[in-house]
Amino acid sequence: MSLVATGDLVTRAADAHSAVAAFNIITLEHVEAVVAGAEAAQSAVVLQVSENAVKFRYGRLLPLARAAVTAAERACVPVALHLDHVQSDDLLRQAADAGFSSVMYDASRLPYDQNLAATRAAVDWAHTQGLWIEAELGQVGGKTGQPALDAHAPGARTDPAEARAFVADSKVDALAVAIGSTHAMTTRTATLDHDLLKRLSAALDVPLVLHGSSGVPDGELAAAVAGGIAKVNVGTALNIAMTGAIRDFLAAHPEAVDSRKYLSVGREAMVRAVTGIIRTVGRPSA
Repeated sequence: MSLVATGDLVTRAADAHSAVAAFNIITLEHVEAVVAGAEAAQSAVVLQVSENAVKFRYGRLLPLARAAVTAAERACVPVALHLDHVQSDDLLRQAADAGFSSVMYDASRLPYDQNLAATRAAVDWAHTQGLWIEAELGQVGGKTGQPALDAHAPGARTDPAEARAFVADSKVDALAVAIGSTHAMTTRTATLDHDLLKRLSAALDVPLVLHGSSGVPDGELAAAVAGGIAKVNVGTALNIAMTGAIRDFLAAHPEAVDSRKYLSVGREAMVRAVTGIIRTVGRPSA
């Protein structure tokens, strides 16, 4: 298989009342684990690089992006590359040349009118480059640098009427909605508002995206997909799997110094996590 377009995968999943899983990657081990997990599940997948991950990599996008592109080109399943939670216009403008077919442009921290204006400007430019654009309305919360937010607080969740106007005016291709999940959760205890999701799905004609999916139990994830979610973003779950496996290995082998020994254990733990999540949210046709 070769690198494919995120928009094609998400549209196909939405048409099939399924969802494509999108995993945030930080290291080469993340890249390899996501591809291996998708191959084990025989499913298409999205590799996501967040702006925070770029900052971690000394502000350089290309090293991790090139690794992801190379892995996608050698994968046995379709793999797309997505630039996630971009706030920097400079980073946005690096996307197409780095192999990305899509960007999540994140102005959700801003008041509605400013979010709309910034997003529309990003969309207008991105569409000239052939990029598929996702945005966020409502406040999922939990991202580094954001104030603490209760996902159940009044005003945090996405309003269907406001979402309809936002999509029409911004021209985005997909919308991440706030329905009760929170970024960076380390326990799977989130409860989603499925009635709100039903109303959002009825109000909008673009695919819906669920952020903060690591904290959502399997049953809730499956119900969200049945209710109209077509892209499921996962990040923290991979870090929990990797860190836990490495911690256990080093506790059992305190003499270990060869990083390949514990990184391979961490990578395999992520493979299992990826495969399990893909099988929960659906298997978009390859």
